[in-house]
Amino acid sequence: PAPSMRQPRPRLRLGCAAVAAAVSVGLGLCGRLLCTSWRGAAQQSGAFVAAQLLAAHWKPLVARQHRTSRPPFFVAMASGPAVAMEAFAARNFVEKGQKPSGKAFIEFDTVEFAARVNVFYEERLAAGEDPLKPGYAPFCKHLFVPNFVPGLQDTVLLITDANAALLKSEYAARTEKELPVLGRWFPKDAVREHIVEARFLDVILYSREQIIEENKAMGEPDDGVRAPWGIVSVKPQGVDTEIPMEPITMMRNALGVELGGSGVPMVREEYTKSVEFWNKHGRVQ
Repeated sequence: PAPSMRQPRPRLRLGCAAVAAAVSVGLGLCGRLLCTSWRGAAQQSGAFVAAQLLAAHWKPLVARQHRTSRPPFFVAMASGPAVAMEAFAARNFVEKGQKPSGKAFIEFDTVEFAARVNVFYEERLAAGEDPLKPGYAPFCKHLFVPNFVPGLQDTVLLITDANAALLKSEYAARTEKELPVLGRWFPKDAVREHIVEARFLDVILYSREQIIEENKAMGEPDDGVRAPWGIVSVKPQGVDTEIPMEPITMMRNALGVELGGSGVPMVREEYTKSVEFWNKHGRVQ
């Protein structure tokens, strides 16, 4: 046919679609940063790193997808990332320029963290695997990611005769609006020589619908984020499977969203398994 009637080569169409979608993802991340980031300017460098991470994974993933009948994952992500960092989990990340203290123990930028989680999530999807593992309720999922945070230590320790006396307990609430409940843990400084670097991160996700429902019940404003899944907790650990939820957390969840729970009724069998595990282990914090 005449040059003007030749059809575009499929490889070029694929490349253009991937590039356009990648740009859309980058703009979506930056837009979310500017509109909703609670850390402000300190995270803008994280957004740049996030865009670099996505770009770094673009070429191999597009090449891999080109060998299959599935479209590149960037096309699926064109409307934005699948996973977003929630303020409830962000409180566990150390502010730039600060030292770890209290609940803040993860020394890593929140924007870059969410970007890396999204890259892992999309890589697993591209490989034909569902990376989301079932949680304690339909709205809860686990994403087990190889630990990429330097120096982040495991937060679970076996209780022995030698360290049992080091356990602390206190009635505490995770936020000002929650009902305080009794917790038990090992102070990190007291057991530092006995803990090792975490091999995996249990990234706990809640559906957007559940997050909106709980925020509304607690009187929190809508932040406008609409990623399908939100990171509500990050647990550094030694295995890529779920560690039983602590008994007191099960109890708090059963109290309802108005008191800081999720409204999921307690299941006796699951509670018994949890007690069995946490009678022999303690959380490190």
